[in-house]
Amino acid sequence: MSDSAAGRGAGDGTRAVRAGLPEPVRHEPTLPGPVFAAHFHLPGEVTGPYAYGRDENPTWTHLERAIGELEAPGQDGVETLVFASGMAAISSVLFSQLRAGDTVVLPDDGYQVLPLVRGQLEAYGIEVRTAPTGGDAQLDLLDGAKLLWIETPSNPGLDVCDIRRLVEAAHARGTLVAVDNTLATPLGQRPLELGADFSVASGTKQLTGHGDVLLGYVAGTNAPAMAAVRRWRKIVGAISGPMEAWLAHRSIATLQLRVDRQNATALTLAEALRGRAEVTGLRYPGLPDDPSHKIASRQMRRYGCVVSFTLPTRARAERFLDALRLVDDATSFGGVRSTAERRGRWGGDAVPEGFIRFSVGAEDPEDLVADVLRALDESAR
Repeated sequence: MSDSAAGRGAGDGTRAVRAGLPEPVRHEPTLPGPVFAAHFHLPGEVTGPYAYGRDENPTWTHLERAIGELEAPGQDGVETLVFASGMAAISSVLFSQLRAGDTVVLPDDGYQVLPLVRGQLEAYGIEVRTAPTGGDAQLDLLDGAKLLWIETPSNPGLDVCDIRRLVEAAHARGTLVAVDNTLATPLGQRPLELGADFSVASGTKQLTGHGDVLLGYVAGTNAPAMAAVRRWRKIVGAISGPMEAWLAHRSIATLQLRVDRQNATALTLAEALRGRAEVTGLRYPGLPDDPSHKIASRQMRRYGCVVSFTLPTRARAERFLDALRLVDDATSFGGVRSTAERRGRWGGDAVPEGFIRFSVGAEDPEDLVADVLRALDESAR
């Protein structure tokens, strides 16, 4: 992107509302509608950007440019590819970069589908090593690894690792680095600017923010590695529908507004929960006394919309969730409507039975906090 109003020097809100828009054309919409096409007119030799709908689509192009401008504003050589879901994006990096005999380092406290991914990688003859996110524990497992996978903040425990430190150690060993940036969003941190080869995210969450789109993306600076990711997308066909891509691009325009409101309310909620005797294990990287705050404050510009904590028992947690009036008992996070769930119901996460993952929405902070405190009181009876 050229040095325009949405370039490197612009604020996050300006960049978000302008990101990925085409040059203005008289009487045309500022954001073109979704292009529904399985094929395009293509006489003669195959030239030009659009030939077949599994490979490219103009609606994807606008969205990919928008995400790239958020992930690495003003940075040259960044490529972004959108996928049908966050897991499609994650899989594209892992399975395009790794071969039988390779070694990958994963977090052992990351997204709860990663154990399934580990099983598939091992079935393909790939060695998988795991360590916690906190304390940069993955550093000790890097020797001989082809790829390091970082998730920071981790989901659902909200531990944070030092991206730059891990990247420098990995690159010194010839190891590629991918960072799952889902919880932070590009407005929270920019892994590519911290040296990572890939920034990967589920756009289903706060990036789009309305709970109505499944989407994923990979942004990267390593051209050969990104070419392999693109080839994997073509082979597997894990592509976003044009309507989903268009909805995602439309939603990005309000990203800064949503993120700032949700992050501020998340901190307010976390502070309110500190005074509750029944709440233990409270985590939010924005709290000054959170174990992750020191590292997070060095690499994050915003701390996210997720707060986690534990109630004494499974029954107490379920009563609390039932008592909430402004919060939906639902999975996922990042939406404008607050959600919460007892995370242990899914399995795959090493969390206590009463562990709550709470995603703060865009409700008025005083209303949301009052609802949570009232539900805690009612759940004690």
